[in-house]
Formats: sequence, C-alpha cells, structure tokens
Amino acid sequence: MRKLLFIPIFFCVVLTGFAIELENMIRTYQADRGALSRLYTNRLSTEYFDRMDAFHKEYLDYLNAQNYDALSEDGKIDYVLFRNYLERELAELELDRRAFDEVSEVLKNTKPLEEFVIGRRRAVRPDAQALASSWDEVARLIDSQKEELANTPKYNSWQKADLAARAIESMNRVVGEAYSYYFDYDPEFTWWMPASWETLDASMKGFAKALREHYTNSVKDDGSGIIGRPIGREALEKQLAFEMIAYSPEELIAEAEKQFEWCEKEMLKASNELGFGNDWKAALEMVKESYLPEGEWPAEVIRLAEEATDYMEENDLLTVPPLAKETWRTTMISADRQRVSPFFLGGEVIQISYPTSEMSYQEKMMSMRGNNPHFSRATVQHELIPGHHLQQFMNQRYMTHRRLFRTPFWTEGWALYWEFMLWDRGFPRDAKDKVGMLFWRMHRCARIIFSLSYHLEKMTPQECVDLLVDKVGHEYANAEAEVRRSFEGSYGPLYQIAYMVGALELVALRKEVVDSGQMEEKAFHDLILTQNTMPIEILRAKVTGEMLDRDHKASWRFLED
Repeated sequence: MRKLLFIPIFFCVVLTGFAIELENMIRTYQADRGALSRLYTNRLSTEYFDRMDAFHKEYLDYLNAQNYDALSEDGKIDYVLFRNYLERELAELELDRRAFDEVSEVLKNTKPLEEFVIGRRRAVRPDAQALASSWDEVARLIDSQKEELANTPKYNSWQKADLAARAIESMNRVVGEAYSYYFDYDPEFTWWMPASWETLDASMKGFAKALREHYTNSVKDDGSGIIGRPIGREALEKQLAFEMIAYSPEELIAEAEKQFEWCEKEMLKASNELGFGNDWKAALEMVKESYLPEGEWPAEVIRLAEEATDYMEENDLLTVPPLAKETWRTTMISADRQRVSPFFLGGEVIQISYPTSEMSYQEKMMSMRGNNPHFSRATVQHELIPGHHLQQFMNQRYMTHRRLFRTPFWTEGWALYWEFMLWDRGFPRDAKDKVGMLFWRMHRCARIIFSLSYHLEKMTPQECVDLLVDKVGHEYANAEAEVRRSFEGSYGPLYQIAYMVGALELVALRKEVVDSGQMEEKAFHDLILTQNTMPIEILRAKVTGEMLDRDHKASWRFLED
C-alpha cells in the first residue's frame, strides 16, 4: 500500500485541470442519453426499450474497445465505474422490459396511435379525416378490450395490473402531447379531430382504470395506507452487486441486528446515567420533552450547524472552503411535506421540520418532540458540514463527470460516517446527547432490517412502521412518514440501507489506511471529497492505490476487517 500524504484541497483545482482519458466519453454519453430521453418519451413502449438497449450496448462496445492497460490510475477507475454503470443500465432495462412484455398485450390495438406520435416528431401532416376514423376505431377496440376483461384471468399481483394501466396511460399521454401540437395550428386537423380525441381519451382512461383493478392474490394496502412496490430477491441481489456490496440481503440484516444490539447496550448506559435504570424508552421520552417552544427552533438549528463546522475546523479534521460556509441557507418544510419528511433534509438548503398552524395538536407535538436539540445535534452536521452540503459543494467542483455514478452508499454513508466519528471522539456532551445520537443510529439499523425485509416480501409497510415505533422509539406519525418516504418516494430500493452500510464501508477503509498509519486523517477525508461520488469499493482502490481489473466485480468483505 502506498504512503499517501496530505494535499491541500485548493491544489486539486490545478490537478483536475488535466483531462482524464474517459472524461469526454462520459460527458458525451450523458448528453446523448439526454437527447434520446427527450425524443423517446414513452418509456413503456417497445420502441423505447429497443432504442435504449441498442444505445447502451453501443457505448459498452466503445468502452470495451479502449486500451485499458494504457489508461492512467484515474482513467482505470473511470473505466470500471462507467462499465459498471452501463451494465447496470442494461440489466435494469432487461428487468423492466421483461415486466413490460408480460402486460404489453394491452397495447395490441394502439399501433395507429404510435405511428401518429412518431410522425409528429418530424411534423408530418396527417390526413385528418382518415386519422379521425382511425382513432374512432381504436377507441372501439379498446372499449372491447375493457369489456373482455371480465372473461380473462386476472393479473396475479396489483403491481402487474398497475403496470398494464400505466402502459395505456403512457401511450395516452404521448398521443395527447402530439394532438396538442396540431390542434389550433392545422385547420383541417382542428376541424376533424376534437370529438375523436375526446372519445379516444375517455376510452383509454376507462381501460386504464379497469386494468388497475384487474388483479387477485395480492394485498395492495395492508391497512397502513402506504403503497410500495417490493422488487423481490433477484432485483435486490443485482442492485447490491452493481453497488459493489459483496453481501447477501440476509448477511446485511444480520449485521444490522448486531449493530442494533450495540446501540441498545449503549442506550442502557445512558439511561442509567440519567436515572431511568434499564428503562431506556423512559429516558428517550425525557429527551423528546426537551423540544424548544414554537418560533425558537430555527435559531437553534443555526447554532448547532455552526457548532459542528467549528468542531471540524478546530480539530483539523478536513478542509472546509470559506464559500461552503458562506452559502448554505435554511427553509421550512410544509405541513404536507412533513408527512414524508418529518425531520431535516439537507444540502445547500437545510430544510427544517417544525409545526405549522394547520397541524392538529397531536401532530404539532409529534413534530416538536421528534425535532428536539439532542436528536438534532447528531443530524444537523449530517445535512450541512461535513455532510451533504459540503459533499454537494465539492461534487460541483471536482471530478464533475463522476456525478453520473452517484450512489447513496457514498452520499449517505459519508454523512453517517461522521456521526460514527463524532461519537468516537466524544462529541456528545452528556447522556441526553448520547440518547439522541443513539436514537438515530438505531434508526439506521432498523432501516436496513425493514427495507430489505420489505423488498424480500417478508415484512409489510405496517410491520415496518411498528418496528420503528416499538424497537426504535419513534413517534407514530414520524415512523409512518419514514416508511412512506422509503416506499412511496423517489428513493431506490437500496437507499435506506445505504446510510449504515456506506458508513461501515468508510469506517473499514479508515481503519485500513488511517489507523494503520498509511495516511493522515485530514488527507483521507479531503481525498474522499475530491473524488466525487462512486461505490466505496471503487473509492477504496483510489485511496489504497490498488490496481483494478477491467472486469472488477464486488468482492470487498468490509464487515470482516
């Protein structure tokens, strides 16, 4: 392993001025993909799957033709990152296409609509009278399909029924966009088409509604009101492999349970110190009651944020650019948004949850109790500095082509890594701070358990909510919001496990290079921030100087270090 010395961050501006061999290819790929995505807007169509599959295979062939051995260290890293990314895109396309093929029969009568959409791209002027007749016939055939549903086997899951409905809705959307292009601009089209479009639109919407209800043998809502889409073992294992996580879902759940046991032992120590004996939930309740009165919370958030930044600089733990300290700001989260985001959200803007006037008394109390100073002392720095704001600031300035390879294991793992580090450095001032920090660490453990179990179809959303309430001590509304965010939001299926798993990867990497004396602590942190986002197993190669094989796959057993 090479000896790595500290390089001040401002020198990296000069270092990254040199072109990395594959940087232009990666940037061109992003531009090309954006152009195709804006053209082929119906993502539930054979046309889309064919074009995007061919596109990614073309880039993979182009990448494979590169002389890997002649690339620089960073060039090799980019090669492995880009290859892994392209293979992941192709694998996900294959899974999506397989699912689409199972329901594509619902589109059997829409060929004339697809041809109309394709013609609109180059402003082909349609024969409006013939088109009106064609659309009336398509509407009639779709109405017949709807009537025939009563005599056809139901889909074996609500997810499949929903996909069939979305395929119809997606086709209807692009037809509507194309219709709007001609309407009022082409007199003949405007005279012939409105009634036919109204009929077709109603038929498509009615068919989609009927399809969405055409399923059996599965439970869409377990009573929680939270509707997610468990992806199953095959997709879960593939996603773990592409994230360079060389562990099975069961192994990760076992590690989360092990980490949870550690948290419980530490929580008992803090509970005894606070005079509650082994009743740590009573100690947790006392800490929740430390909330600030209405109107006073935002100022405390600012104080906590500045305290964390000062701690970083006073202990020389990493470089904080002055502009990064200057440019973050705050905003408040609406009552409706707090249904899915009951705590902070961070980045350049830290978004603060606290009660609003329209909330009920119970909702107000849950919001205030869940956002108390001792809970938040462990999370403000997670969102700002050294966490998400500093990450985003650096990602916009260093190795920017690598933002394509974004992964929550790097993003959330880094932010949680600092919660680990601050605990080890004695950052909590007293037992109440310890309770607050342990609450969040227990929460991260529970996220691994409930999210993986859900996607393996071993837990329901309601069971996930109950786990957070019973085992972690969440307010019920906050637990419900966390589960809703996990399964109904825009997060990927591995997002919630990425916090602790990513943090454990960084802890293992730190042990390998910092604790062993191979690298200074500040240099370690600064190097991570200037490499941009990537799977941490690949980051490890940069930090240690390890040479990557061009076909590198997940292999690092970091939990065993």
